[in-house]
Amino acid sequence: MSAMPGTVSVPPDPPPRARLRSAARLAVCAAVPWFLCLWWGTSTVPVPAALPAVLILRDDVYDAPRRGWDRLVGVVVGVALTTLVLHWLPPPTASSVTSVSWAASLSFLVVLACGCAGMYLMYRGGAPNQQVLVSALVIYATALPGYAQARLAESAVGIATVVLLGPLLWPPDPYRSAAAGLDTYRGELDGLLGAVAARLGAGGPPTPRGPAGDAELWLRPQTGLAAYERAARRTRLPRLYLRTPSRPPDGLEERLRFAARTALTLQYFTQELRERARTDGAAAPPASDTSLRELAPLVRATARAVDAALRAEDSAAVAADLDRARGLDLAHRAAHPTRHAAVLRAGLHLTHEAVADHLAVRG
Repeated sequence: MSAMPGTVSVPPDPPPRARLRSAARLAVCAAVPWFLCLWWGTSTVPVPAALPAVLILRDDVYDAPRRGWDRLVGVVVGVALTTLVLHWLPPPTASSVTSVSWAASLSFLVVLACGCAGMYLMYRGGAPNQQVLVSALVIYATALPGYAQARLAESAVGIATVVLLGPLLWPPDPYRSAAAGLDTYRGELDGLLGAVAARLGAGGPPTPRGPAGDAELWLRPQTGLAAYERAARRTRLPRLYLRTPSRPPDGLEERLRFAARTALTLQYFTQELRERARTDGAAAPPASDTSLRELAPLVRATARAVDAALRAEDSAAVAADLDRARGLDLAHRAAHPTRHAAVLRAGLHLTHEAVADHLAVRG
């Protein structure tokens, strides 16, 4: 998943069939604008027309409009910056390449500075628009009459082809992808909490994985929820353009919201465990901490309640798992009323509240 999620939850390692579909989609979306620009006569080698397919298309084809718009704006701004600079400062020539030309060096530095400024001023989605600087430098290096206009036209044709044609070629079902991503997250979460509980019960280190692996896991529900919301908004588009079911599966939105909420509370819990292990160090071996060992049944019960809710099991079964987890929470609180134990239980307690609210929404 990217910093700015698209509309489809894409597995980190798609099957070969999906990879072949992506390769075929990219090849078609690169070839069509190439031949369109040859027919139009923009240039004899319209490479910029084929580049958008490579740089914009991802497995999430419905994210192409956003990426395409960002690229088009970057191309326009980069071309405009270099054109303006070269209007006042001399462009590079053959003589300036073979000799020291302070004027050419000055024009390059100005283009570089303006391109970097434009790239970061157009910061969006957690990243700068690198296309501004790329286009500015390409136009500067190819300061030929008419090249800037040809690059703009070819980029526009390539982007339009990707945006309009890409989603028509083997489009995925965004709701099915979101449901599959939720199931994958549920399985990994159950494995993580099971490993944490086992280590707590055995008196070993409570966190089985490093922070980087956990961080990726906790981001998946929010990514899936954002994907679902974008897919729901795009159901108003023509059916030819977006193959989306008329309505999503029952309860999918509620489960995605529940997953996003509990990801925050469970992340807090696992981070507190990691911080506790770090600060205790070798001075207090985990085996001697009864509050940690007796936390294991509470973690298992909480994991069962969350898993049942994510599976959309019967409300009575989820409520029974929640009651069991709350009972263990009260017992642990009575046995270990210290501040440190309360901090460790806080994430689990907030998770119980999220399960209860989810049951209330389900009715």
